[in-house]
Amino acid sequence: MHEHFRDLSADMTHSFLGRNIVSARDFTREEILFVLDVAERFENRHLALLPGRILATLFYEPSTRTRLSFEAAMQRLGGSCLGFADKGVSSVAKGESLSDTIRVVEAYCDVVVIRHPLEGSARVAAEATPKPVINGGDGANQHPTQTMLDLYTIRKEKDRIDGLKVGFLGDLKYGRAVHSLVETLCHFDVNLTLISPESLRLPEAMLESLRQKDIPYREAVEILPAAADLDVLYTTRIQKERFPDLLDYERVKNVYQLNRKLLEGVGPDLTIMHPLPRVTEISTDLDDYPRAAYFRQAANGVTVRQAILALVLGGIA
Repeated sequence: MHEHFRDLSADMTHSFLGRNIVSARDFTREEILFVLDVAERFENRHLALLPGRILATLFYEPSTRTRLSFEAAMQRLGGSCLGFADKGVSSVAKGESLSDTIRVVEAYCDVVVIRHPLEGSARVAAEATPKPVINGGDGANQHPTQTMLDLYTIRKEKDRIDGLKVGFLGDLKYGRAVHSLVETLCHFDVNLTLISPESLRLPEAMLESLRQKDIPYREAVEILPAAADLDVLYTTRIQKERFPDLLDYERVKNVYQLNRKLLEGVGPDLTIMHPLPRVTEISTDLDDYPRAAYFRQAANGVTVRQAILALVLGGIA
């Protein structure tokens, strides 16, 4: 094992070798904490653990942070990248199926990161190849590496995850980052507050899962007073591209906006997070607010994705 990781569990390390990262549901609490511990080892370090390895980024939907942070992570690990950021420049435009694209690309790379608008597409991709597949977002379903970096950010900002009061604000119906994080927080001792318009509530199946797992939660429509006693507020964009009816989007698109004046009504230790991009839901007057963590959160994506790539490709084994 590489010298920086010799004190980590060899069994846990080997369990990630060649593993698909498709859904946050696939991970235990111990596995999640292990990934976060490994990620800490990459803070402020460039360890060339994957020389000669190639990452393929197949992005059928727009992306800035996920695609570029994966590419930056692979390059910092000594590897290289190929792929496309627009399905229009690939053979998808000619009618090629997802499975066929994966079976072709597997010959050119060691690991695949895919973003696709259809729910379940990452699982289809994983079934088409023996190479590890990482889900960069499949429709409104899952975004597991975003969840890992979100948990990493929470732990880094608050020094713990257990015992926190975590709020979610905005699009809780279609937000895949929200869905992944809520499901994963069920492994921890947390109290959830779900703030959204009635039409964008967390799906009932997920609420039922919270009830079955005895995760305390409350729902609200207004930010205050619901956010007054929170430790973390995870804010999301109202996603125009997910609405089947644009009239429904127009009704709720500007329903929330966090700003300095509003935050006068909450505690001084509230950490503000956002998976980005933002539109109108967070005012720029919060960007220099000490507890505004969203740009630090985006930067953490490189650190966490270095850990994930190194684990699935055996770089630290």
